[in-house]
Amino acid sequence: MLNFICTNLIPLLGVLVLVSPLTVFAQESSDNESPILFHDSHFHLTNYVQEGPDIRDFLQIMGDEVGRSMVCGIPLQQQWMHASTGDFAPTYYTQTDAPLYYYSFTDAIIAHAYLRLTPEERDRFDPMITGFNPTDMYAADHIRRVLATFPGVFSGIGEFSIHKEFVSSKIAGEVATVENKALDRILDFAAEVGLPVVLHCDVDTPFPKPNQDPYIVTKLRELARRHRDTVIIWAHLGLGRVVRPVEDQLGMVERGFRDPESKNVHFDISWDEAAKYLVGSPEAIEKSAAIINRFPERFLFGTDCVAPKTRDDYLQVYKLYAPLFAKLTPEAKQMLLRGNYERIFDEARRRVRQWEAGNLNKNPYVISK
Repeated sequence: MLNFICTNLIPLLGVLVLVSPLTVFAQESSDNESPILFHDSHFHLTNYVQEGPDIRDFLQIMGDEVGRSMVCGIPLQQQWMHASTGDFAPTYYTQTDAPLYYYSFTDAIIAHAYLRLTPEERDRFDPMITGFNPTDMYAADHIRRVLATFPGVFSGIGEFSIHKEFVSSKIAGEVATVENKALDRILDFAAEVGLPVVLHCDVDTPFPKPNQDPYIVTKLRELARRHRDTVIIWAHLGLGRVVRPVEDQLGMVERGFRDPESKNVHFDISWDEAAKYLVGSPEAIEKSAAIINRFPERFLFGTDCVAPKTRDDYLQVYKLYAPLFAKLTPEAKQMLLRGNYERIFDEARRRVRQWEAGNLNKNPYVISK
């Protein structure tokens, strides 16, 4: 069974070593013509209680080192349950046993922040729609409604979560799954409009039994094949705090990338928790660099930073990946840090604006059932 799964999986990436991440500061860009180190494919302006820096303050944090950034809120709100934490107000989902709930107003927060910028400042951001419940068949209607309310603003969908360690079980209501018809409807609409989708879905369960088949992976392969016209960016390569790479993951990456049916799937190497698997040892660095060098058009770099207060906070993840960047070819490094972002999000801007011009003058708030 495992051999069958490994032969047919969609692209995966990871290594099996878990040690403390390296903290060497990254080298300067190999492109001497540009002071830009990277474009950020994964960034949250607000946290789990919808707080964060003013977007103009974040521009100062980006400085000249970061060219562009996707920008989204957090689709979930952490409830402050006095019976659980008393006067302590939790701001993160690990700080309390109180539930999480979907918070749709996060999209309006992001749109309002973006619209306060000058045209030149707006050009550095690609706002994303994320404030919906992925188990709700009306989620796609929410996405269209956001586009209609804020035309000219949004470039994509996400990051939103399906399976996520320590999070999924805290969300009130139906549990999100890869096979949910509501998710199919979201991805169908994304393909129609040209919205790339940043999806968080763990590659495995947090504490799998030895030799247990990663059932989530097979379902993700099927999801990607059902939606070949949707650009899917799999966040963190499916890794997490305790969700480790599955057995033979490097081989699965190779087979998956050679599968012509998976060309719509990309990965972001974001989050410090994912970095510990990818740069945790010399062997991990060599293997990670080798797969990126072979398939440079399929990877993006993102920080997954949440509501940073300082530049040091924001650049921390970039610094963690310095040993990996040093092993990449100039072409692969450029594509990882800037080129793939520009290709995907430039095309998204063009297609979404074109779709808005042709569709929002009709009945803008209803999509076909």
